[in-house]
Amino acid sequence: MPPARRLHVISGKGGTGKTTVAAALALALAEEGRRTLLVEVEGRQGIAQVFETEALPYEERRIAIGPGGGEVYALAIDAELALLDYLQMFYKLGGAGRALRRIGAIDFATTVAPGLRDVLLTGKACEAVRRRAADGAWAYDAVVLDAPPTGRIARFLGVNEEVAGLARVGPIHHQAQAVMRVLKSAETAVHLVTLLEEMPVQETADGVAELRGVRLPVGSVVVNMVRPPVGVEFPGEDSGAPDPDALARAFGRAGLRAPARLVPPLLAEGREYGQRRALERAQRRALDGLELPVRELPLLAEGVDLAGLYRLARRLRELEW
Repeated sequence: MPPARRLHVISGKGGTGKTTVAAALALALAEEGRRTLLVEVEGRQGIAQVFETEALPYEERRIAIGPGGGEVYALAIDAELALLDYLQMFYKLGGAGRALRRIGAIDFATTVAPGLRDVLLTGKACEAVRRRAADGAWAYDAVVLDAPPTGRIARFLGVNEEVAGLARVGPIHHQAQAVMRVLKSAETAVHLVTLLEEMPVQETADGVAELRGVRLPVGSVVVNMVRPPVGVEFPGEDSGAPDPDALARAFGRAGLRAPARLVPPLLAEGREYGQRRALERAQRRALDGLELPVRELPLLAEGVDLAGLYRLARRLRELEW
């Protein structure tokens, strides 16, 4: 059975690791025999950096094998070339479209026309979701879209609804309607990536409210870079601190040199840890209040290299998407 969700839109505040999460999810969904497409729309070549490969061209290219043996393809959408695709699809311009690009008309249109760039980007991603292979099966079992940050995700995904209202008839109207049918269907889920910090959590809450306000399907919250507990719960600011003299005596009995000098920095670290844990618990309660599934990914102390990306993918494979 193919997964219930076929389009996974990944957004999040800058710095939360949304591109890494999108890449790991694409790998996780690449079960045995399945194909996933990882789509980038911001022109940063973030996918190429995460997979440690050369810059992606404007074509679907296989870049990895998933932990389950499936294939991961990637596409960095270029808005200008996507517009040429649409001109050819709807108006059969052929060489005339290329001539428009040479004189700068395509760049002008995608830069100046309000919302046109987002229409092209979302339309290309949704076309991949709807595409079928020669045998009638889906070309991709799942599409993962590395989308713009949370602050503009509702606008980015909802622009086709505005276009459909402005263009009442014709191919543009029908295309915009088709895109919104995909984005608002049960096949789609928008996942928001956050950290257990005040600003990312607040932006996540605001993003969820915006998405719900325009009736776009919110899937889950992914808490990234979760620190593991140290095994000893240090007191917070409001708790009683351990007795410094007792700690020094215990260190001395353990054979540590100059135990009294070790106590102040240890207590300072303990207070900082306790305060951070209290803050993280408060932010987690705020996320629980959104009434969405909350997934957690661990902080990788060595950083996210290719091996780390596969570790995150294996963790995500354990979850239901």
